[in-house]
Amino acid sequence: MGSSRLPGKVMRKIDNNFTVIDYVIRQLKSSKKIDKILIATTNLKEDDVICDHLFSQNVEYFRGSSDDVLDRYFQCAKKKSADIIVRITADNPLIDPNIVDSVISDYENNDCDYASNTLLRTFPYGTEVEVFSFKTLQMAWKKAKKPSEREHVTPFIYEPQNNFNLKNTKHLHNLSHLRYTVDRIEDLILVKKIIKNVHDRPILLKDILQLYKTNPNIFKINEKVKHDGYITSLKKDEQHLKRQK
Repeated sequence: MGSSRLPGKVMRKIDNNFTVIDYVIRQLKSSKKIDKILIATTNLKEDDVICDHLFSQNVEYFRGSSDDVLDRYFQCAKKKSADIIVRITADNPLIDPNIVDSVISDYENNDCDYASNTLLRTFPYGTEVEVFSFKTLQMAWKKAKKPSEREHVTPFIYEPQNNFNLKNTKHLHNLSHLRYTVDRIEDLILVKKIIKNVHDRPILLKDILQLYKTNPNIFKINEKVKHDGYITSLKKDEQHLKRQK
């Protein structure tokens, strides 16, 4: 709930009945490869509303550190005895279950520590999937030091100098100019319009591309929004390094 750019974003309504986080869960339930959905949220009082909502929907959750998200993930995975972790962020309400399954398949079919569709981005913002083992997560948890590595969970894993075996899932076309993650009010407005105009459920990338083809003006709503969350974390890294000197 503590987003500085769009406070309370995961509990924002995006149609008459469902919130952002509801849509994430609904979309993921159509995955053929995910066997358990668990929301890892914070132990802050302000996130009680998320937990109350999840409890009412019979969705399992875990609460942990608000700042050290890597520790939250590790403690959650450890408590639940997770072997393979599929990381989806709660601000991606239109996550495509077919893309999720594709990245999981790439992880399963390659001898890798980490698979994702973000290493060389060809998919739209809002479709991010990361898959890694508990062993890989544990190693990152033990060794990651920089604020960006603790906040964004996986940077330590895909930094080249750490020598993890990585697999990138690519789309046939570069669709990275499209954005329907929810980080700003403009993003929320766009997602609402996509949901209103696409009637199939779950909503898939192919449906959104068809809408983009027939009504491209809708996607101009958030075209000026910058992807600045990770950049902010890198600035924290600079401050961290200065304090170490």
